[in-house]
Amino acid sequence: MDWARIMVPLSGGDGDARALGAGAEVAGLFAAELAAVYAPPDVSDLMPWVGDGYMGGVQPAALDSLREAAAAGQAAAQGSVAACGYHRTAFVGLTSPVWAALAMEGRLSDLVVFDDQAARGRGALAAVFQQIVAGEQRPTLVVRNGFRAEGVVAVAWDGGKEASRAARTAIPLLQKAREVVILNAPAASARRSDPKALAAFFSARGVTARITMVAGGGDPGPALIREAKALSADLLVAGAFGHTRLQEFIFGGTTRSFLQAEAPSLFISH
Repeated sequence: MDWARIMVPLSGGDGDARALGAGAEVAGLFAAELAAVYAPPDVSDLMPWVGDGYMGGVQPAALDSLREAAAAGQAAAQGSVAACGYHRTAFVGLTSPVWAALAMEGRLSDLVVFDDQAARGRGALAAVFQQIVAGEQRPTLVVRNGFRAEGVVAVAWDGGKEASRAARTAIPLLQKAREVVILNAPAASARRSDPKALAAFFSARGVTARITMVAGGGDPGPALIREAKALSADLLVAGAFGHTRLQEFIFGGTTRSFLQAEAPSLFISH
């Protein structure tokens, strides 16, 4: 099934242009809508401080400052959308409650695209990234330098439900790829994970994939990243949160290795 709506959360910052560019590139493969969603700081975040005894005019001043920053950020985000030049773009400026509105936008999108600073826990969209991936469990593209939507795609495969969901949800993008390579590190997992079965699954859906076995035990993240780089992969498809979220402290283990890598770009799904 083709994708019809690609969502790009925006902060009004420097990372917006790269995320929009990648979002437009992916959207163009499917003639999809590019939904540019501005997620400002939420005025309601200050509401717990409202009450008797609040320090005079500090409360109104803080609220006014937050509103002004949100308006300036929205204007910058709209400028980035206009500069993007994609022909099917919809701009959405969220208002309080921002989290609830953002969740709904994500639920009604096929893919959510972020610049990699948010994935690293930096910048205004770091919390948004956590909500979309961990809370809303939306298929997410983390864009890094050199991203090509129709390039070489490596698929990390361990037979688990997270890897399975990522592989399934990435099918529309895999169908557009120049080459697909399944990466399997059997010594790093106790699961039975026959990569030939995944290759057959892909083949039935029009995706030809070859298999590369990755040696070594322990955390497979660094080895998978090295192999993806050796293949000159433009994108790594991987499941997120293979361990319990409490154990991984939101982003830990193999998932953290993927998110902190410099390359390649990353497609993750939980």
